[in-house]
Amino acid sequence: MPQTYDGPPGGGPRAAAGADGGGPGPERPTGFLGEVRSAVSLRAALLVIGVLALQVAFITSYIGAFHQPTPHRIPLAVASPSPQAVDQALYRLERLPDEPLDPRGAADEEAARRQIEDREVDGALIVDPRGTTDRLLVAGGAGSSLAQALAEVVTRAEAAQGRTVRVVDVVPEAPGDARGLSSFYLVVGWCVGGYLCAAALAVSAGARPANTSRALVRLGVLLLYAVAAGLLGTVVAGPVLDALPGGVWALWGLGTLLVFAVGALTLAFQGLAGIVGIGLAILVVVIAGNPSAGGAYPYPLLPPFWRAIGPALPPGAGTYAARSIAYFQGNGAAGPLWVLSAWAVGGAAVTVGLASLRRGRRGPGPQGA
Repeated sequence: MPQTYDGPPGGGPRAAAGADGGGPGPERPTGFLGEVRSAVSLRAALLVIGVLALQVAFITSYIGAFHQPTPHRIPLAVASPSPQAVDQALYRLERLPDEPLDPRGAADEEAARRQIEDREVDGALIVDPRGTTDRLLVAGGAGSSLAQALAEVVTRAEAAQGRTVRVVDVVPEAPGDARGLSSFYLVVGWCVGGYLCAAALAVSAGARPANTSRALVRLGVLLLYAVAAGLLGTVVAGPVLDALPGGVWALWGLGTLLVFAVGALTLAFQGLAGIVGIGLAILVVVIAGNPSAGGAYPYPLLPPFWRAIGPALPPGAGTYAARSIAYFQGNGAAGPLWVLSAWAVGGAAVTVGLASLRRGRRGPGPQGA
């Protein structure tokens, strides 16, 4: 019976010649450097460098925003039974060094209170023309650090004129809302859930959806998650922990919109840059957005860069809207809600548009599918 011969162990001459038969194959690197090159690919090395850059940016952003809070043009209403006293107070307050206040006149104390409740100003100075003790109305619900800073600035300015100030909190924070930070941490939790949900969809099924239908499915899943996350966050912050007042329905709606907006922008970044898009979302939401959100220090206390970008990013818009709902009957929340809506619609549109373009490049038929 004839026997077959498969050549020497190891694959014979073809194996020795390399895969193309044109000579010996490339030698694998040996030694420590060879092990490093085998264990860490170029792609992995670039991702590690990107993580390092995000870490440095995180440290820079948070310390840069919080290391030296300084009052800058805090909106302040000034009212008095005497128009002359109002004019004199405005003249003094407008000329304080470094412009810590942005004073404007109010018809009377009632009008000044309405401006605080409508979030048009952060405080009101009620001047007594017949005495030397004035009253400063503040809103602790807008952030206790802001109320404290406003009281310090006005107290020094009044002391220079031989006057004293009695501080009255007309919109106090809830007993369970220490320093007015509960709304900020609720928003941070919602933001984390939004981009983690989008990241989980990318890890499980690829960073870029293969076609428009899959992009729509991901957005649908994200919406369902946002509804659940908004409800659970509201229940925990409100009825369970009694940390935030305000209507459950309004906060639930805000949470749903915020989670979906953050998740949609994360999906959009993933559609643009693949798995690197998760890092871009963290850059926008966590590194740039959280310290500029006005949580620990409201906008008038932040440096110019963070003060400028905060209202346009989801954490800042969400924090301002949450405080408006909790303490100001929703006054002032319209602008932030439009910002979040723009992020939600824009992120969803980019996600679907990129998936449609990808489908078009692949072409129809089984291969494209």
